[in-house]
Amino acid sequence: MKGSIRIGRVRGLELRAHWSVPLIMLLFAYGLAKRTLPTYAPGMAPVVYAVAAVVGAVLLLVSLVVHEAAHALTARRAGIPVRDVTLWALGGMTRMDQPATARAAFAVAVSGPLASLLLGGAALGGAAGAAAVLHWRIPVAVLGWLGGTNLLLGVFNLLPGAPLDGGRVLQAVLWWRTGDRDRAQRAAGRGGQVVGMLSAAVGWWTFVKGMSGGLWLMVIGLFVASTAAAERRWAQLATALRGVRVAQAMSRPVVTGPDWLTVDRFLSEAAAQVGGHSVLPLLDFEGRPSGVVRLRRLAAVPSGRREALRVREVATPLSQCTIAAPDELLTAVLERLGSGGGLPILVMDGGRLGGIVTTYDIDRLSKRQRRGPDQGGAPSGGGVGRQGSDA
Repeated sequence: MKGSIRIGRVRGLELRAHWSVPLIMLLFAYGLAKRTLPTYAPGMAPVVYAVAAVVGAVLLLVSLVVHEAAHALTARRAGIPVRDVTLWALGGMTRMDQPATARAAFAVAVSGPLASLLLGGAALGGAAGAAAVLHWRIPVAVLGWLGGTNLLLGVFNLLPGAPLDGGRVLQAVLWWRTGDRDRAQRAAGRGGQVVGMLSAAVGWWTFVKGMSGGLWLMVIGLFVASTAAAERRWAQLATALRGVRVAQAMSRPVVTGPDWLTVDRFLSEAAAQVGGHSVLPLLDFEGRPSGVVRLRRLAAVPSGRREALRVREVATPLSQCTIAAPDELLTAVLERLGSGGGLPILVMDGGRLGGIVTTYDIDRLSKRQRRGPDQGGAPSGGGVGRQGSDA
């Protein structure tokens, strides 16, 4: 995820945090210090509330790590490669490959909510023990808040709609029943849209009634609905492109530009010859691909720097681009876009640039696939397309 930094490793698993994590932790700590703790344990000094609130926020962050680590470690035990875990304002995201079986998908999906429910129960048990032994309300309040938040997190995540864990559970069950993963993903996506819009409506209603937490629920609901819609579109696309190789989608020949030119010369010489293209692969002196440049990024370079700055210094380097071989399945390449530079896809053949796949190419091919072979279906090889349609 963009805007995230590496903060450590958990059992060999890279852990990252989005810039929104400190912000949401600060908001949680503020709510604890200003409302929850003074209500449950009045009469304490403000510094006591502040310290206890920070401890509670940190423990909640640890709970989120445990939730995502449960997903990741379960996936590893099932033989599923896991890339990293990223925490952000709305929870966390574990990047991993697709499970090979419905059983593995079910185990991975349910592990996170179970971890949250167990943590919630443990925290509430700790609160009861602290109340009986210590007779000090601050630890009881912090543990009780932590337990209740984890239980709420676990229950909410089990709602039957993607991208929530409950949507993944539903998808795994439908996959097992029907044998069709894409169909199950579409159904989970529809469930996520319903759950998201209902959550947003409830959040708005409670906010209007004077409960500030309703605004947060509304934001989460809208996020769930929009992400679920995107997953439905992906499932439809995966169905249309099933069995299609990269060579069938790529455009060739590829319009390229020299990476050694200055930005000023590139814009005046090379860019003038590329027609309507907005994205250009770059070649070095030996004709090997070195990266991808977007013309709007070149245009944003201040005029005073254009004569000294080389295009390759502004471009996305090849190491961060999405690379594919002509015989790879297109859907497999699209699934790993998150670990690369996104679209366009550079198709490498023998160390040379053999073609390019852009948004336009994928849309064109998916429409042909949906129409079927009798109405102008997918071509058997690469064709001439457009490479300037990617944002």
